[in-house]
Order: sequence, then structure tokens, then C-alpha cells
Amino acid sequence: MSYCLNPTCPNPENVAYSQRCQSCGSRLLLRDRYRVVKPLGQGGFGATFLANDEALPGEPSCVIKQLRPSGTAPHILQMARELFEREAKTLGKIGNHPQVPRLLDYFEEHEQFYLIQEYISGATLQQEVKLNGILSEAGVKQFLSEILPLLQYIHEQKVIHRDIKPANLIRRTQDARMVLIDFGAVKNQVSQAAVSQSGQTALTAYAIGTPGFAPPEQMAMRPVYASDIYALGVTCIYLLSSKTPKDLDYNPTTGEMMWEHLVQVSDHLASVLRKMLDVSVRNRYQSAEEVLRALEMEPYLESLAQGLLVKSDAGVKEPIHNRGENSAVLCNNPSAAFTSAGGVAQVAAAIRARRAKAAEAGGMRQGSSLGKLTALTSSNSNGSHSQNSKGRKLDPQSLLTAYLKGRRDFALHNLSFLNLQGVDLSETNFHSTQLQNTNLQGANLHNSDFGRASLTRANLRDANVSKAYFNHADLEGADLRGADLSNAYFSNANLRGANLCGANLTGAKISDEQLALAKTNWMTIRPNGKRGLL
Repeated sequence: MSYCLNPTCPNPENVAYSQRCQSCGSRLLLRDRYRVVKPLGQGGFGATFLANDEALPGEPSCVIKQLRPSGTAPHILQMARELFEREAKTLGKIGNHPQVPRLLDYFEEHEQFYLIQEYISGATLQQEVKLNGILSEAGVKQFLSEILPLLQYIHEQKVIHRDIKPANLIRRTQDARMVLIDFGAVKNQVSQAAVSQSGQTALTAYAIGTPGFAPPEQMAMRPVYASDIYALGVTCIYLLSSKTPKDLDYNPTTGEMMWEHLVQVSDHLASVLRKMLDVSVRNRYQSAEEVLRALEMEPYLESLAQGLLVKSDAGVKEPIHNRGENSAVLCNNPSAAFTSAGGVAQVAAAIRARRAKAAEAGGMRQGSSLGKLTALTSSNSNGSHSQNSKGRKLDPQSLLTAYLKGRRDFALHNLSFLNLQGVDLSETNFHSTQLQNTNLQGANLHNSDFGRASLTRANLRDANVSKAYFNHADLEGADLRGADLSNAYFSNANLRGANLCGANLTGAKISDEQLALAKTNWMTIRPNGKRGLL
């Protein structure tokens, strides 16, 4: 089909490869090369279309963004031209990032303004939630781990996106990476339009973002980098609840969004989201890096709260979580200590001091990684050293007892070579845990977090690992025959030599390149639900 770009055309659909619109007579080949196939979306100030570039071999797909001024008065056209040039300049500056569409062309024609962008094939987060339902906590953390570095990059270019929302985030089909689109509402800190007598630019009325996702300061025409953090927090609430801002209630006194009763997340993630969504920009995270730092500290919070000793006023050491209200900030809100560089440094110093003292008393040597519980080695009775592996070693009985008592965090532990066949360890945090050669055959590991875990040569045969996420996990040589891996997330995971024969990968986020490194057979159920080899 050839689609007419004339905004006033009464019947824009035409047969393929037509030269002129049969309804209004407009030329259908834009700039003698771009043929519009269908509309993709429309907003208050423009529309987007899927097109083919007939000037290139294979006529590859691209996206045409047409800015449609609401009038023909000179000041309206000038305003549209400034907005158009600003978006083009921004895309040209940051479009070399793999999670931002590349700018291919831009031009003005018949008082219409056009941006030609790379076409991103995939579903938006809004479409994903409507089709597959809400995300788990692990899924949201994975989403944040993907989008926050991108946001940090954009802000480093002195750009505020101003319209982060599920409809503007696409999971690219070929590699399952999250891509941020629609930079039409960006604020470029370097290039500002002239300020009018009202104190606003001519563009602000058309580029303030989406109500509900935009925080108060942005709606008041004073966006800052933290405004994007707020919009990202609202997006997380949507992913966890499928509720848009218009579906939520707000506290009439504070103006805060009331969302906590709608989601099921850990206390730590809830505290991170609360700070992302603070209506006061002063109390909100100021950068994507701060949010990342808070999230990265999560695997260590439990160990810190249970094991870090502080000296009480009476000179008696006691666990930090037993201290009174006037004790360190970790007591009542352990995550708060990690929300600033000073807090990280303070806790890291405490860990280093405690490690040094332990090394003197028990032959343990201090790890070198700042702010993390690092690997320890201990000497046996013959003076030789035990295996130098990350985290504390647990035996199967201790692990299962702790799990039955409600513990769900075993991050940074050493569980290698354990026999855990048939156990129930669902919805557990194994982030950065050592699980080499561990026997998990037939185990229930549903919705568990194996981010950055080492599972080399682990036995996961016939295990239930549905909805688990393996971001940056090492599964080289692992036995996953017959395992339920439906809706699991394998972004950046190493699957070289992993045996996926007979495994169920329906809905799993896994690339063809990863599957090519693994062993599959005709019984393997592919992510599209069909059986067969590559």
C-alpha cells in the first residue's frame, strides 16, 4: 500500500507503487525515495509512518516523523521549525547509541517538516504488558538495568527526554534490547529558544511530556534531569501493576501517587521507587547513576544488616538491625545509606575495617572490591587454603532451613557442587552466586534471579526455571535438558555449550546468536512456541 502524507486527504490509502494519491492528487513518493506504507501513530503536533526507502537496495524500512504545524502563520511555522531542528540535532548527537534510533535524514517540504529515522522492529512495553501481563520484580530490575545506563548517557549529552513512558520504549526484536524512541519533547540544555515576556519559550506548550508521567516541575515548564527519573518510576509502576497514572489515586495533601498497595515488591525496591517518585525534585534521585548505585547495592543489604557490627554507647557490640532509633541510618532504612556517594563510602569503610579485624583473628584475608562482600579464603588444619570462591559457603541443609524460615536472598554465596536435586527455591535471589557443578535437577527455581551468577556445568535438567532472569549469567556447559525456561530472560548470558535439548523456551528473551552457541534438537520448544532446530 502507498499512504498519502497530506494531513487533509480524505482517503489516504492507495494501491502499492502509485505515483499520486487517487483522492487528493498529492505525490506519494516523498523526496523521490520514501514511500509511506502505513501510519504508526499520531499526536498533537505530528504523526509517524512506516515507510520504505526505494533509493536503497532491498528498499529497507524506516520511520518518517511528520511535524504538522497547527497553522500557517509565520510564528507558528517558525516554532515548528525550531522544534523540528531541535529534535534532529538531538538525534544526530545521541543517535549513535545502540538503544536510540539513528537519524537518517531530515528536511522541509511544502511547509511540512520530516525526520527520517531508523525503524525499530518490536513491541512497546505498553503492548507487552497488555499481551503478556505485568512484570515480576526481577523483570523490572532487569528493565532498569537496561534503561538507566542509557538515561545516564542521554543526560551526559545535556539532554532531557521529557517523555519517558511505556509507549516510547520498544524491545527490539532481533536482540531483545530496550530502545527509547520519540525525542520530540526533548529539552536541550545547550540550545534554548528565545524567552518570551511570559518567561516561557515558544516551544514549551508543545513539549511538556505526558500528564501523569511528567512530574510537577516539568508541568511547570522547569524540567531537570531528575524529571526523567520520575517518569521512569511511573513506568515501573505500570510494569508492576498495568495501571496508568489516570487509573491511580493521588494523596490530596502531598500530591503523591498512591501505588504501593497495587504491587508486590521487596522493601528495598519499594524504597527505591518511592525516591524515584518523590514529588519534591529536591528529595528525588538526581541522576540515573544514583538509582543504579542504589539498585546494585541490594544483594549486600541483608548481609550488612545481619553481620555488620557497630559499637553501642555502652561499648557492647551488637547487630546493627537491633539498634535504637538514634543509631546509624542503616538500622531503619538500610538502603538509604547507599543513595549517596558518602553513604557508600561509609559502609565500604566499615566493611573493610571489619574484614581487617576478622583477618587478624581468623586468618581471613580482606577482599578488594569497594562496597561489596568479596571472596574470602580460609586456611585448613594443614595450612593449605580452601577454594577461593566468591561469598560464603553453605551446605544443602543450612540453605533449605534458611529458605523454609523465609529467607530469599542468597546473593554472593558459594553453592557450588551442592546436591539440591528436587528442592523448592522459587523466587530467590541468587545474584552473583557461585553455582558451578551444582545439582539442581528437577528443582523449582521459578521467578528467581540468577543475574551475573556462575552456573557453568550446573545440572538444571527438568528444572522449573520459568520467568527467571539470567542477565550476564554464565551457563557454559550447563545441562538444561527438559527444563521449563518459559519467559526466562537471557540477555547477555553465556550459553556456549549449554544443553537445551527438549527445553521449553516459549516466550523466553533469548537471541538466535545465543541459541546457535547452545545444543538444541527437534524437541526444543523455541521462543515462538514451535519445536525444531535453528
